[in-house]
Amino acid sequence: MRSTSPVWHPFTQHAVQGEMPTIVKGEGAWLEAADGRRIFDAISSWWVVTHGHRHAQIMQAIRTQTDNLDQVIFAGFTHPPAEELARRLVAITPPGLDYVFFSDSGSTSVEVALKMALGYWLHSGEQRRRILALEGAYHGDTIGGMSVGERGVFNAPYEPLLFDVARLPFPRPGREQATLEALDQACRDEAVAALIIEPLILGAGGMLIYPPWVLAEMGRICKAHDVLLIADEVMTGWGRTGTLFACEQAGLVPDIGCYSKGLTGGALPLAVTLCSAGIFDAHYSPDRRKTFFHSSSYTASPIACAAALANVKVWQTEPVMQRIADLAAAQARGLDRFRDDRRFTNVRQIGTIAALDLAVTDAGYLADVGPRLYGEFMRRGLLVRPLGNTIYLMPPYCSTAGEIDAVYQAIEAVAEVILPG
Repeated sequence: MRSTSPVWHPFTQHAVQGEMPTIVKGEGAWLEAADGRRIFDAISSWWVVTHGHRHAQIMQAIRTQTDNLDQVIFAGFTHPPAEELARRLVAITPPGLDYVFFSDSGSTSVEVALKMALGYWLHSGEQRRRILALEGAYHGDTIGGMSVGERGVFNAPYEPLLFDVARLPFPRPGREQATLEALDQACRDEAVAALIIEPLILGAGGMLIYPPWVLAEMGRICKAHDVLLIADEVMTGWGRTGTLFACEQAGLVPDIGCYSKGLTGGALPLAVTLCSAGIFDAHYSPDRRKTFFHSSSYTASPIACAAALANVKVWQTEPVMQRIADLAAAQARGLDRFRDDRRFTNVRQIGTIAALDLAVTDAGYLADVGPRLYGEFMRRGLLVRPLGNTIYLMPPYCSTAGEIDAVYQAIEAVAEVILPG
């Protein structure tokens, strides 16, 4: 039955989607529906909520900011929350990322990064336009983001809009060297502008994990060939992989870094693209044609910046890393029960992110089992949104060991329904 609502929801096929719960409240790791149901947010509402819903310090910062300044054009003006946030971000991100460009979402932070890279080479007098990306990658839904992401069901209708990108094989276990050799060869074959990567784990591409030494080697190869490296830390940043930023585990300093999602603790949309001084300097000129021509009306929203500042302070004043360690340990204990279960394959974890694949014949994002899994979890009061047959958990850091154990009990119960016996 067609919904009477005029709302068109993202990544939703309304012809098969059932009635959607109306969420009226969030608290910690839980959501509350209009009918009184409580739902455990096992995916942090699309990976954005870090400390939990409605964290008191972040909510108070938002309220305080609304008493001072709601919005101002960011071309030709600035404001205290943006200035302080930029300085704090430069201080905590990998050293060498010296300039901060604000935008509104992970997709736009990637779009900005690609434009920065191409502008850098043009203004430096070199015609480098080739972009490299990993197979299976996902970098958002803007034109540039789709172009560097995996081609397929996500972007097939928009193929005429996308630019060509060279693909490197994903560094699967035992085949890491093939990826590194392909990167080195691609850099030798032509003048490459940039490599864009999701460090340590592909997100929407299936929660596929690769080791820090591979990331470090990709950085070394890029540096050897004078190729810019763009780290898309939209999902991996803010503690998800066990460190504040994933690049830390490889000792990698990207030329450009993209950060969003957990930037405000999940409270408000905000993104930043950080870059090296060299990239900024290439655009710094009395020649106005070298201006970095990118903006949105709400660039550096003062209220969103205030939320992000409060989030940074939470990291500095609360035991967030201990919560992450405890959550990672709880995830590991939960996964252990499935490591010898033939109904599952590729049981894996990095930091607070856990994933396992249900052993079905129609694997992949459009696997028929995906909606069935989603429905079974919702019936048990759990927001778990599988990527086809891949079940993954990425809960808020406030989640308790008991809550995580309950989720894994539910995974076992759902598996009995889907694959009985």
